[in-house]
Order: sequence, then structure tokens, then C-alpha cells
Amino acid sequence: MGYLVLEGGAEFTGAMKAPDLRALDLAGGLNAKVGVICAAAVPDNNHEHAAKNAVRWFSELGAQNVRVMPLVDRFSADDASVTEKLESLNFIYLLGGAANYLANCLHGSSAMDAIAKVLAAGGVLCGSSAGAMVLGPNYFDAAQGCLNNGLGFLDNVCIVPHHDTFGRLWLKPLKKLLPWTVLIGIDEQTGLINDAGKGRWTVYGQGQVTLYWGENQSSFNEHQAIYIA
Repeated sequence: MGYLVLEGGAEFTGAMKAPDLRALDLAGGLNAKVGVICAAAVPDNNHEHAAKNAVRWFSELGAQNVRVMPLVDRFSADDASVTEKLESLNFIYLLGGAANYLANCLHGSSAMDAIAKVLAAGGVLCGSSAGAMVLGPNYFDAAQGCLNNGLGFLDNVCIVPHHDTFGRLWLKPLKKLLPWTVLIGIDEQTGLINDAGKGRWTVYGQGQVTLYWGENQSSFNEHQAIYIA
């Protein structure tokens, strides 16, 4: 099994260097094949700009093999040529934007199967903001105040990105909707990676990761390990 990277947002800048470099290392180093999926940015017509930022960022980190995947809708998510490209990767990055759009693109698609194969083969799957939200079994639709089905790469958790800004506003409704679920609040420019042994994660970046379960909560800083059952 490979590695999951959950990032709180404000990708491709500043303190995101720490989690992204760690992710590259886990994927095989600077020669790892990195593929960026910008589908979440399509509804805002920001995917081309986001793609350029992604390539610039990872290239500045020293990555030698970075490309943007031609996955922008459900049709391309079932395209055999896209699936083939995805299966060749070591590191798949889902950037932020519209969680609903991203989840609808990937649910039940050939691309989803390819992503699962990369992870099962020891690769890295990273999600930032909306990209992180959809990796759990459910994610919060703030506009509708409801839960939607995530992609299920994680069990019994719900990801709350942008925790140090607007994300914390989601906690009250989420605690009512998911009273028995661990809520993972991730600050911007902060990442969480399951690289510390079975069930254990490490915090990277400038902010904190805060776990909420029932009436309890605990916050963790950079390099601290977290156990999430």
C-alpha cells in the first residue's frame, strides 16, 4: 500500500515545500513520475492557470518528470489513454477547487481504478483542499449544508481543509452530521502524511492539524505524529 497526503490548501507556495518534498521522496525521489489532476478547477475556468502553477512549483522543488493529466470531466476520466497515463505514475496530485465536480468526475470511473492501482502499488496520492476532502468516505457540501459521498480512500474520517480560515466554520454542522466520525482539520500550508507506520501520520508545514471526535479535540504541530485508527 502506498501513501496518502492530505493538504489544507494554499497549494504551490511557501510552507507547502515541506509536505510536497516529503511526498516526492516517498514516490521515489526527484525522478518520480508526477501527474497533476486539475479537474476541480474546471468550474471556475482556472484549470489551465492552476496547471501552469503546478508544473512550475514541482519543477522548482527539483522534480524532473511532472505533467498535467488531461482529465477535466467525466468523459476524459473514462478515456483509455488517460487511464494508461495515470497507471504509469508514481505520484498523483489532486488540486483544489470544486469538490462536487471532482468527485463526480472520478466516482466509478476508469481513472478512479487507475488511481487505486497506483496507490496499491506503493505510489503516492495527494489531495489539496477539495482534493483532500474527496478522499474520505464523505465530504461536506458547505453550499447545501449536507454530506456527499467521497472516494473512500480513508475510513471513518472527514477532512476539513482551510481549518485556520473558513474551514473551522464547518465544524458545528459536521459534528451534528457525523457525531461518531473523526474530523481532521488541516490548516493552510500544512500537510498530513501516513508515513509513520500503520495508522500513524506526520504533520508537515507551517500550521497545525486538529482532530475532533465528540467533544474532544487535539492539535498537532510540524513533525508531530498522529495516530488515526
